[in-house]
Amino acid sequence: MTRRQMLIAAGSVCAAFAQSVPNPRGRKGMGGAPTAFTAWIKANPQGDFIDYCHSLGLGGAEVRGGPPTTPEGIGKLRDKIQSYDMHVIFNVRLPNTDADLPAYDAAVKAASQVGAFGLHAAMTGRRYEQFTTLDAYQKSFEQNQHQIALAEPILKKYKVRLAIENHKGWRAVEQAAWMKRLGSDYVGVHLDFGNNVSFCEDPMFTLETLKPWIFSCHIKDMGVAPYEEGFLLSEVPLGEGFLNLKTMVDTLREKDPNIVFDLEMITRDPLKVPIYTPKYWATFEDIPARQVARIMEIVEKNAPKKPLPKTTGLSAEQQLKLEEGYNLACIRYARENLGL
Repeated sequence: MTRRQMLIAAGSVCAAFAQSVPNPRGRKGMGGAPTAFTAWIKANPQGDFIDYCHSLGLGGAEVRGGPPTTPEGIGKLRDKIQSYDMHVIFNVRLPNTDADLPAYDAAVKAASQVGAFGLHAAMTGRRYEQFTTLDAYQKSFEQNQHQIALAEPILKKYKVRLAIENHKGWRAVEQAAWMKRLGSDYVGVHLDFGNNVSFCEDPMFTLETLKPWIFSCHIKDMGVAPYEEGFLLSEVPLGEGFLNLKTMVDTLREKDPNIVFDLEMITRDPLKVPIYTPKYWATFEDIPARQVARIMEIVEKNAPKKPLPKTTGLSAEQQLKLEEGYNLACIRYARENLGL
């Protein structure tokens, strides 16, 4: 089968799936995050991600980059979103200095005119890989806070909400303290269901700590396994990991019936969380011992029933097929078990 034939076949499978399992919740139904569809995006560089999510029967899409800023582009996209009955979240580049504010103002204004659900920002890398000293981490965190201080008046001006992901940069208590200090109706949290496991946090602890500020979510399930320097952490199809997805979804819906969930089943090699190495702890001051004990209990009691997902050694076509299979399994599980 040629690459083109494979892509056509994949599209046919998706279309058939969407017809067989419709999404009755419209824009409140589960959407898709681009990181869950990396292989598809690489294979379709000119493809429209919103159209693709719609073809899967998803209720929304998180879009890399910002919205169009021309009147024609804004109107065309607004009409598409409304006709599809989908929620859309944009990733608009945050300002670093005052010189960046005009461009940010234009992008936020356009997002408002398009009718976006809000904006998303993943402001950090993996803290335990990125920094080797506490001072370096703290300086980075100060810059993150400066960026949001610049952005917040513009978000308030256009009444557009920005949700900041817990992107392996801050412990839940650190991010919650920041949100409390900021005290803004327009800056909150984009909860990733699994990221803070890498900080030895039980996912329900992360959720409950950040709950007052959560606007939107990346929904995923997680698998874990021990390795010589710590534990492996991997996204797995919904229902195959150790997260209590039903409780997490119900808790968030009780807090906000209009909250949106975008699927982020990232198909990749497992991440290494090297908690037995000095470098891992270089930027942490006070992770409670009970949290570490709890995460090791989770690792011990939740051995994966099948090998964790892995893409090393696979061709682009094989990665696309694997990714598609995982995502379709997640969509079906969310419809049948989570009301998404």
